Amino acid sequence: MAHEAVIAIGMNPANRNTASTPASALRDFLASEAAGGIILMVVAALALTIANSPLADRYFHFIHAVTGPVLSPKLGPMTVHLWINDGLMAIFFLLVGLEIKREFVDGHLATWADRLLPMIAAAAGMALPAAVYLFMAGGDPALVRGWAIPAATDIAFAIGVLALLGSRAPASLKLFLTTVAIVDDMGAVAIIALFYTTSLDLVALGAAVLIWLAMLAMGRLGVARLWPYLILAALLWYATLLSGVHATIAGVLAAFAIPLRRSIATPDAEDSLLHRLEHLLARPVAFAIVPLFGFANAGVSLQGVGFDTLLAPLPLGIALGLFIGKQIGIYGSVRLCVKLGFAARPRDANWLQIYGVALLCGIGFTMSLFIGGLAFTDAAQADAVKIGVLMGSVLSALSGYCLLRFGARTRAANGYNGG
Repeated sequence: MAHEAVIAIGMNPANRNTASTPASALRDFLASEAAGGIILMVVAALALTIANSPLADRYFHFIHAVTGPVLSPKLGPMTVHLWINDGLMAIFFLLVGLEIKREFVDGHLATWADRLLPMIAAAAGMALPAAVYLFMAGGDPALVRGWAIPAATDIAFAIGVLALLGSRAPASLKLFLTTVAIVDDMGAVAIIALFYTTSLDLVALGAAVLIWLAMLAMGRLGVARLWPYLILAALLWYATLLSGVHATIAGVLAAFAIPLRRSIATPDAEDSLLHRLEHLLARPVAFAIVPLFGFANAGVSLQGVGFDTLLAPLPLGIALGLFIGKQIGIYGSVRLCVKLGFAARPRDANWLQIYGVALLCGIGFTMSLFIGGLAFTDAAQADAVKIGVLMGSVLSALSGYCLLRFGARTRAANGYNGG
């Protein structure tokens, strides 16, 4: 997820450094993002295996073990699962926010011409899966709340699959995938903030606003050390947790307050706090936080699961939303934009390859599971969400990989201007 955005600047020839310039966090993280995606696949498979083995009781006991303390009356005593989903994932969202800010201020999405195609593709790639889900599951009012689950793309998985393809996936497709995912992440963050926030504690919310304004003021005053921002970011996280807004939103808000020095052609300026923080977070997020989230959330017992379970409205709606809705939304919108002259096709990519990437966008693992956990707290529904996400993501991954692996080789196509 837009720790996914990491390759955008690195692939823009206009932004490449000379040989004497230190390696970019974005270019450096491309390799770790691919590796992180592969690790995430392995960890998810491991969690699913353990949850259906003699070790299942130990696995579920560990995930839900109470560690304390009570940070929020709404959440109750903290568990391993809560620390991961509400704590560590705030750091994931901090990196997401840093990369969104970088891309919109100083990167591949810095102009409206650059933003047009990714924004249209991402919007269609979120709307169509939601529509498919509501068509399949919307007849039950108790399930309507899950409409956003298939709307998100897991870039770690998608980039991991592309990495396995090597030269069969041209660089322009990776760039297109990451830019779409940036906008996708923005939409997911907005959805969480607007639709998965229940009762609000206005005092705590006011405190969160004041803390965030203090962070913005520090940037205005030229505070050039990271630690004051990080201390206030931790306080912002706690105030947000108490407010009723999901605590991970604090990560995005904190990121927007971190100063960014525009550095065209030198995207690794050491005096830019945002760049420095990206360097610090990139690998821990890719290799620790996201895999931990996958391990804690992918484990679901398949005991007694039959076709009637798989074809129930909740899991089937999620699976079809990811597999059918994503590919139609993204591929159809790109095709339409090119036909109408709004944008050019990604360079060196043919339509078959673009369709393959649209299929890969149906891998919705991390963010889909995250939104699913917010939408449904009942254990049976939570398991149904996991089954649906796994079905849709596996179908999307396998079909996208096979199409790109065995489909037509890369051939010359229209130039890609980023719009």
